[in-house]
Amino acid sequence: MSTRHPIISITGSSGAGTTSVKRTFEQIFRRENVAAAYVEGDSFHRYDRAEMRERMAEEAAKGNKHFSHFSPETNLFEMLEALFRDYAATGSGISRHYIHDDEEARLYGGPPGTFTPWRPLEERTDVLFYEGLHGAVVTDTVDIARHADLKIGVVPVINLEWIQKLHRDRKDRGYSAEAVTETILRRMPDYVNYICPQFTGTDINFQRVPTVDTSNPFIARWIPTPDESIVVIRFRSPRGIDFPYLLSMIPMSFMSRANSIVIQGSKLDLAMQLILTPLILQLVDRARRTAAG
Repeated sequence: MSTRHPIISITGSSGAGTTSVKRTFEQIFRRENVAAAYVEGDSFHRYDRAEMRERMAEEAAKGNKHFSHFSPETNLFEMLEALFRDYAATGSGISRHYIHDDEEARLYGGPPGTFTPWRPLEERTDVLFYEGLHGAVVTDTVDIARHADLKIGVVPVINLEWIQKLHRDRKDRGYSAEAVTETILRRMPDYVNYICPQFTGTDINFQRVPTVDTSNPFIARWIPTPDESIVVIRFRSPRGIDFPYLLSMIPMSFMSRANSIVIQGSKLDLAMQLILTPLILQLVDRARRTAAG
């Protein structure tokens, strides 16, 4: 953690919806004139797309059917922790970008499924903003969570997460339902060991829960809409959270526990704006005062 160079980490599994949450943060940063250095978790995968396919084939030949993007073996956890540590200390560090598709290929000048070269982060930023799979991961050798000043978990219930992943990967990436299902099954041990434990230590979790039947996510024709969902917002430490204010500002919201508030899915953006804006401003104001003093 850093007073002068704060780090905000958004963590969620594949299909969880972290990209949508990132857009809300971008709106807050733009409105409040906060300069952010953006880092995507995919940038710290160990292998590009072709290399990962080769490694998966090699592991499958050895009988390992659970070799996945979620594990320490397939990610550069040490380099990610080094980035967090360096930014917290100096406001700088190195990162790269994973090129997902043709649109990004035109933007970054490389083929889809590859990485851009490692480069220094942009200078004179107020915060480092991470969005990806492992922003609060802790293993025997790394503790990335301890470097982040604000950790946000994006955690839809598992059936909804799978529906979102199935629809995204089929529509945007051209995968078959069978291929996506195989990926989900292959990742399950690493999901349990490296993804789920992060949400115990996150400062705030946003968990979307559908109010329609999602009992078989593998045949769902549509993703439940925000109006067909509720969102449970859990605060690790409720101290300092003005729950009466939030309940008055968010229609039909209620508290389910002393540290949890429940809202309508369509009010998620409003709730995030109300909850996150003051937290972000506290981090930035503290950093700017420290720098000035």
